[in-house]
Amino acid sequence: MFWQMPKHNAIHRPRASHGFTLIELLAGVTIMAVLASVTVPFVTTMIDSIKLTSLANGFMSHLYLARNEAIKRNTRVVLCKSATGSSCATTGGWEQGWIIFQDSNDNGVVDAGEAIIERMQALPNSFRLQGNQNVAKYVSFDPSGATKLVSGAFQAGTLTLCRLPGATEGRQIVLNSVGRPRMQKAAAGSCV
Repeated sequence: MFWQMPKHNAIHRPRASHGFTLIELLAGVTIMAVLASVTVPFVTTMIDSIKLTSLANGFMSHLYLARNEAIKRNTRVVLCKSATGSSCATTGGWEQGWIIFQDSNDNGVVDAGEAIIERMQALPNSFRLQGNQNVAKYVSFDPSGATKLVSGAFQAGTLTLCRLPGATEGRQIVLNSVGRPRMQKAAAGSCV
């Protein structure tokens, strides 16, 4: 008989790990904190940019609607700022909302018997939409689709949309005298 050596498993299996060490946990939390501090401002800026573009596109679509209605109806159609949805506002900015109406007597004001074509509610509280001198109160399209002031002079101007306070950027809607709007990014300095 040969003497046999007991068989031992040459590979030692470590104990199964059931958790993290304190050092591993602190390292993971630190890495997550660094990533969050980098990505949260970026995501916030991206969301604000998307909201600005969306609101500016909404306003531009109403400009196009007013222009198309003026051509289709063969009469003046006005887009004016309005807090009530039934009359034009003489103070405040475009952020309070606006209406589109058929301006049969070319005075830039909703009168009895003039049809309101569309109403837009106020923008969210933190957004401002301001027009420069020629487009501060209304935008008026004649039957050819061109923009005209009540006086008959051509109407062109810029409307600036920003999120306040602390605007980092904005959007400008530039309206030319033939009634065609275009949008461009605006620097924070243009937001007041």
